[in-house]
Amino acid sequence: MDDTDRELIGLLRDNARMSVVALAAKLRIARATVQNRLAKLEKDGIILGYTLRLKPTAQAPRIRALMSIAVEGNQGPDVLGRLRGHPNVYSLHSTNGRWDIVAELHTDTLEAFDTVLRNIRLVSGISATETSILLSTYKA
Repeated sequence: MDDTDRELIGLLRDNARMSVVALAAKLRIARATVQNRLAKLEKDGIILGYTLRLKPTAQAPRIRALMSIAVEGNQGPDVLGRLRGHPNVYSLHSTNGRWDIVAELHTDTLEAFDTVLRNIRLVSGISATETSILLSTYKA
């Protein structure tokens, strides 16, 4: 991956719907070059897919929380594997310090949130958790 690929990815992060023609104009390269680079980035697994972002108020009210997770020994990859794909785990982050993983959780009700917490705490390899419900979000 070179600087042009990184710039291409940056443009797509800002607007994943930007046309190939617009990307080519911004990068000052040929349209075919953009298409080839996108195809290679997808084939190599660097670009896994394209998505959209919604304004937080556009969605139905949800309960969002951050769960800090301590992992036993070297079971981090196993724990991440068990949490990856869980319907209520929005994102996973490996960290340093006291906690090994931070998971962002989303549920529709407090009852569902309680169930999710109980289920995640039962995952083999997790030694401790600490969860905080997100009350408000502010743009940095």
